[in-house]
Amino acid sequence: MPPEFSRDQIAAIAALARLELNPDEGDLFARQLGEILAYAEQVQRADTTGVPPTASVVTRHASDRADELRPSLDRDVALESAPDPAMDAGFFRVPKVI
Repeated sequence: MPPEFSRDQIAAIAALARLELNPDEGDLFARQLGEILAYAEQVQRADTTGVPPTASVVTRHASDRADELRPSLDRDVALESAPDPAMDAGFFRVPKVI
């Protein structure tokens, strides 16, 4: 990865990103992008021998729990406190929002 970028390279990257850069910004972004890529090279040199690849640092998620049937609120009881229930269909009625 190049540690320094030419004005033409920065102009091409800015054009792809649809950015309009003045010359000072081009110089600043060239330096910053070079520093970012230099750091990426440093990270890639880290010894990861014996470290298994990971997709996530979290080993268990709350959604990993067993899927078990549990008692819940009775539908008729829930519909009794609704302002406009459709008791025969077992649904809550809500106003149309369009």
